[in-house]
Amino acid sequence: MTSAEFISPAQFKEEFQIEGITETSVLRYFQTLNAGEFEATAALFAVDGVMRPPFESDIVGIAAIAAYLKQEGQNIQAYPNAGIAETLENGDIQVQVTGKAQTSWCSVNVLWLFILNQQRQIFYTRIKLLASPQELLSLRREK
Repeated sequence: MTSAEFISPAQFKEEFQIEGITETSVLRYFQTLNAGEFEATAALFAVDGVMRPPFESDIVGIAAIAAYLKQEGQNIQAYPNAGIAETLENGDIQVQVTGKAQTSWCSVNVLWLFILNQQRQIFYTRIKLLASPQELLSLRREK
């Protein structure tokens, strides 16, 4: 268990809010990500959940997502601003959140797209940078 699991719902809502978003798994995603609790972040995903970061292929499964976040998520802070949620025809929930991501070397506008399954687990998330082509080229790191 992580310390994030011991936060009461009232305390959680008081500490972390995104305008327009009430889905606990999405709120916890940002809270655990910013706290560097990458195992807890990955645990919010379905067993076969998918994360699609910028400039990367799909990362599938809880263990792979946790490993990716431990490697790439250090020193990144997400500042979600507002979002919208809608129920899809199959009962899944699509949540779009806009905000900024801050690294040690840049700040960029971001759109996070989440698909939550009927158990409210994150089935899919895509992190899309909202920047001009020139800005994106300057952000891309050499591999």
